[in-house]
Amino acid sequence: MKPPEGGVADDLPGVAPRLRDLRRDRGLTLETAAGRAGLSPAHLSRLETGRRQPSLPMLLGLARIYGTTVSALLGEMPPERDAIVRGGAVGGGATSRPGVAPFGGSGGGFAGADDWLYHQAGASGRAMQALRVSVPYGAQSDLVRVHPGEEWLYVLDGRLRVTLGETVHDLGPGDSAHFDSLTPHRIAALDRGGVRLLFVHTLLQSPAAELCLGGEVHRV
Repeated sequence: MKPPEGGVADDLPGVAPRLRDLRRDRGLTLETAAGRAGLSPAHLSRLETGRRQPSLPMLLGLARIYGTTVSALLGEMPPERDAIVRGGAVGGGATSRPGVAPFGGSGGGFAGADDWLYHQAGASGRAMQALRVSVPYGAQSDLVRVHPGEEWLYVLDGRLRVTLGETVHDLGPGDSAHFDSLTPHRIAALDRGGVRLLFVHTLLQSPAAELCLGGEVHRV
């Protein structure tokens, strides 16, 4: 017997029911989810029943709407522990490592959303951008971000809470995190004095930069 609609249902096994279950778990109707994804309700219904195979742009859009990752939609769950490297594992904190200066200075800085402060720390016009970031206590702590890209951060001073998916990591000076930005993530300072960190991302030439850093990033 022929598979429905040209046999595409067997190419990505398990994706169709995951799409349906995620939509229902988020309390979204077929019409609402389809509208947010730029699809027709009929097309989304075919994706959820396995009669159509989603393209990568469709998976990216649906992952953002449902607050998950493309890897999760495909049933691929990389271990969360790989995202975090503790300072003790690489020989000490930021103040003891050569070439890492304390955060400071007033030149070259710019403000992002909710008073995060960014200082350019690398050359402009590259595929990756390096920044020194000051995160005030309480700023953007409830904002969950999901977008294409890759991020690396290194805590210079203070304590930082990084939430990746449903896993919470508390980082101190010398600790770092490296993760796929399609993983839903939140970043918050744990101390009232805020936290200072080095931040490298691949968002420079992407509209997602405004979602993650605020529109001011393009002014430097």
